[in-house]
Amino acid sequence: MASPNQQYHATFKTHKHFTSTTSPFFFKKTSLYTLALVLFLCTFSYLFGVWRHDGGGVSLTKSTATAATSNPCHDPSKTSTAATKGEKPLDFSTHHKADDLDVTSTSEVKTYPSCNVNFSEYTPCEDVKRSLKFNRHKLIYRERHCPEKHEILKCRIPAPHGYKNPFKWPACRDFAWYNNVPHKHLTVEKAVQNWIKFEGDRFRFPGGGTMFPEGADAYIDDIGRLINLKDGSIRTAIDTGCGVASWGAYLLSRNILTMSFAPRDTHEAQVQFALERGVPALIGIMASKRLPYPSRAFDMAHCSRCLIPWAEFGGQYLIEVDRVLRPGGYWILSGPPINWKKYWKGWERTKDDLHDEQMKIEAVAKSLCWKKLVEKGDIAIWQKPINHLNCKVNRKITQDPPFCPAQDPEKAWYTNMEICLTRLPEVSNKEDVAGGELPKWPERLNVVPPRISGGTLEGITAETFQKDKSLWNRRVSYYKAVNNQLEQAGRYRNILDMNAYLGGFAAALIDDPLWVMNVVPIQAKVNTLGVIYERGLIGTYQDWCEAMSTYPRTYDLIHADSVFSLYEGRCGMENILLEMDRILRPEGSVIFRDDVDVLVKIKKITDGLNWDGQIVDHEDGPHQREKLLFAIKTYWTAPAITKYMASLKFLRRSPAALLLLLVALAVQTQLSQSQQCTSQLNSLNICAPFVVPGAPNTNPSTDCCNAIGAVQHDCLCSTLQIAARLPSQCNLPPITCGNQ
Repeated sequence: MASPNQQYHATFKTHKHFTSTTSPFFFKKTSLYTLALVLFLCTFSYLFGVWRHDGGGVSLTKSTATAATSNPCHDPSKTSTAATKGEKPLDFSTHHKADDLDVTSTSEVKTYPSCNVNFSEYTPCEDVKRSLKFNRHKLIYRERHCPEKHEILKCRIPAPHGYKNPFKWPACRDFAWYNNVPHKHLTVEKAVQNWIKFEGDRFRFPGGGTMFPEGADAYIDDIGRLINLKDGSIRTAIDTGCGVASWGAYLLSRNILTMSFAPRDTHEAQVQFALERGVPALIGIMASKRLPYPSRAFDMAHCSRCLIPWAEFGGQYLIEVDRVLRPGGYWILSGPPINWKKYWKGWERTKDDLHDEQMKIEAVAKSLCWKKLVEKGDIAIWQKPINHLNCKVNRKITQDPPFCPAQDPEKAWYTNMEICLTRLPEVSNKEDVAGGELPKWPERLNVVPPRISGGTLEGITAETFQKDKSLWNRRVSYYKAVNNQLEQAGRYRNILDMNAYLGGFAAALIDDPLWVMNVVPIQAKVNTLGVIYERGLIGTYQDWCEAMSTYPRTYDLIHADSVFSLYEGRCGMENILLEMDRILRPEGSVIFRDDVDVLVKIKKITDGLNWDGQIVDHEDGPHQREKLLFAIKTYWTAPAITKYMASLKFLRRSPAALLLLLVALAVQTQLSQSQQCTSQLNSLNICAPFVVPGAPNTNPSTDCCNAIGAVQHDCLCSTLQIAARLPSQCNLPPITCGNQ
């Protein structure tokens, strides 16, 4: 195998030397030999020129590659601007003309404007306004609801003004810049619980949680006294309703990799804070659809006052945890109703209510054949059986919930939850682990996963796995030779692999201080996400024709191996690249690997996104059609605006906010006119929960109705007249609310 820096040398056949002879035919053949010699030299010159023109004998050096990919914002003085003496950078502009480009055939590049700063935290499939159109039953409105094709934005999502590169790991676990996530709400709401604190220009994360205000470290130590967290038997975990993901953040020091998720709800930006801390997380909720993970994925599941109604709706949420939990895996619950005898007053619930809830949860867990291991203090732990042999015997009478009929337990993209028990793979002995026993971490990373050794994945064998492992070790070494920043500890923390296959890319980076979100596209020929989890890695399903369930600026580096070939004819290349731009941090990097014609199309669009990039050779040399495109998203943010202008713009687009402000001003005016009217208006504060746009309940309470009835007619009319007058005095348009 040729090395990345090995020179390619063409081999030419030598021609024979002509010598004089005394043959009588010599002089008769002179003109014929001369003609043949001229023809040979012309042909040789032509072939030599083509070879030189195509880049023969020129290899990409590390110096050249660094120049192509190094970020000038970091250290331009160290960036090489030329290749080794006697060589030149590869230039594909005239060698690979792509047919049927989605963009115009002229040399002009389509540019993409900046979106309004209001979209700086835009999550297309979890948009708050769009969600209000959907059913609130089971919180369905907070599930994924993606925009229609005509609603997709064709602009670049701006970073907030003053955005900075996050702190490097492990400092980012404890600190994040305020300008990157400018929300202080949780610092007030969760102040007593030590979730997050605001300090000057940054946030600090003390590591606390609702049920562990003394810190996640101490809480995890309490769990570690009940089950073994140190021997490598537990590697993957899922945290339902994660808050700012402190539980997952502190498990990393114990070599446990946690998938944290929470909805985009009133706890503003909790998942965004988790990602800013360098902790794996996704926006998600347990509502009506399966979680986007395969069956038997996680060694441990956790809920710390996550407020999921585990015993309701036939126990479907606990049944879903059972689907994604590995045989022998653990479910940990803290918070209501556990230890209700101590906390029932603080939870503002009755003893009977909390007792009944716990009994219902115990009953659902028992129906799933789980064993309750321990309940100590604020923590209760159940364990899933390693197989269903005893479960089938014990459930012959009740069979509630029933075993699921023939189904694909791996299918989990917009798949409805079912109130039935997912069958485990068959075993012959009750000591056997269904689906195959896993080695402990870190051995499980490189051992052939049970799904492969058991022959359950079509076309993938143990030999396939070993070859893929070696391939990605070599490819990642080449990546690091091209982009030397991959070797700099802390330069990249959050990494996304858009088409992960067997997780080889992530496995090759396992010794670096980073984590990889391994995505298996739902269009992939073989569903391999279960293999990725069996290796001790994490990931999710995704359709790249839609937006990902994450915030803007989530990832430091994105790896896209054959993604655009996979999606050819399925959805627009432009839309996928705009989504990549949304979730990539300023100064983040992308590695594209695809057919050269596809890369030419990609580069034309990324040029319009104002990315820097260069196409380079395949690791096996220049004669491979598959090439690599290394690109960097340039640094830019929304422009600075004054506080006055920000307030004015907000009021212009929000009549409801303007009305609230006007009412407040009206109250101040009334202070000077009537103390009695002021008192009456102040009593209307009780109505606030019913008038805020998007409130879950818009039907006023009895107290609210009584407060409105108590306001005198003259007081109310004077207030409304003042409110109606103020917009024109502020040079603002009048408030018009249509027929709503």
